[in-house]
Amino acid sequence: MPDASWLAWPSLREADPVLALAAVVLLALVAADLAHRLLRLPRLMGYMLVGMLASPLGLGLLQRNDLADWKPLIDLAIAVLVFELGSRLRPRWLLDNPWLALSSVLEGLLATLAVGYLLVWLGAPMLSAMAAGVVAGATSPVIAMASVHELRPRGQVAERLLLMCALNSVLAMLALKLWPVLAAAGQSNWAADALGWGASALFVASGSFLLGLACGWLVDRTGRPGGHRATMPVLQIALVMLASTLASIWGLSPLLTMLIAGITARKLMGHRLTVEPSLGSAGAALTVLLFLSTGLLFTLDGLVQLWPWVLAIVVARLLGKGLAVMLLARPSGLGWRQALALTLALQPMGGLAVLLVMRDFAWQSQLPGIDIAVLQALLVATTLMQLSGPLWVQLGLRHVAGECSTEPRHGA
Repeated sequence: MPDASWLAWPSLREADPVLALAAVVLLALVAADLAHRLLRLPRLMGYMLVGMLASPLGLGLLQRNDLADWKPLIDLAIAVLVFELGSRLRPRWLLDNPWLALSSVLEGLLATLAVGYLLVWLGAPMLSAMAAGVVAGATSPVIAMASVHELRPRGQVAERLLLMCALNSVLAMLALKLWPVLAAAGQSNWAADALGWGASALFVASGSFLLGLACGWLVDRTGRPGGHRATMPVLQIALVMLASTLASIWGLSPLLTMLIAGITARKLMGHRLTVEPSLGSAGAALTVLLFLSTGLLFTLDGLVQLWPWVLAIVVARLLGKGLAVMLLARPSGLGWRQALALTLALQPMGGLAVLLVMRDFAWQSQLPGIDIAVLQALLVATTLMQLSGPLWVQLGLRHVAGECSTEPRHGA
């Protein structure tokens, strides 16, 4: 009789997509651990590879629309990592070291311009090319933060990586607000749209800032002496969930909100704020789901036709970021080897974190009117740089900077 084992998975998925995704999460944990032990691959990369294998790009075990029910948890996973990232930032460092502040802005700006102008040179429409450059200018905060969990580096290259990816992601998010206005340039109501964009950007920035302050203040109040220490991760996750959800409902930026919340909580609490990696085991489970889902969203459609544009995005952002870091390395207090390490670690492209305000996983909803070919090249480049992202970070922090003196711990 023919083997009917291949029929089992589709029937399971059709009966309960949530159960099917949970089974893939379990498989990802096992596979990522084996890949780490046998091939020395970062576990984050293992999670994404399993998601990619289970996606329509691979075996088709899961479809992208299966993630619809899981999106609140995925958004929460991102928010948890970004909150923790905010709690590790030292904004005072930018004031004490103006060259570092300039370098943090310049690396994102040069990457944006390099990607945009190279795409234009290859024949892409100007506005669409610059929109792609804005997205490409950001480094993924979630990959950076999760990689720091796994590698446990100690040194200023890792600290600068977290600071820069937070700053360039916020700037990219705010710059993307400009896209609808530019896309409507030349229309009769353009001036009114531009005024509306300005008001919207101000609302998003100020509203996210205030909501983040409130969340950080609540973390401080609930963490006052006398509270049960074991409940702190639960309280933190609950407050992160509340603030992130409110930011989405009110049209604010969950990314900026969570960064400000983390910074505020650290400022108010000091050493009293003990943020566990991923806010404890529940957050770690969400991290696995996040990177598995990231792999499920990967696409290589159009790579054969669009490979010059894809290569241009990858190479241009590498050169743009590298040039900015190298130019200001010495004035900002960084050695050449450290500058090279930082350039490599900045390579994972931001995607989900920059576009966290999406109601679904369709980038077109955030970039209406963008050239389809440019968008597809951007998606393929993002796939490649997110999948390889943990390797770039590992190469930079461990092998070049030498800031990872111990074996990375088990888990994400």
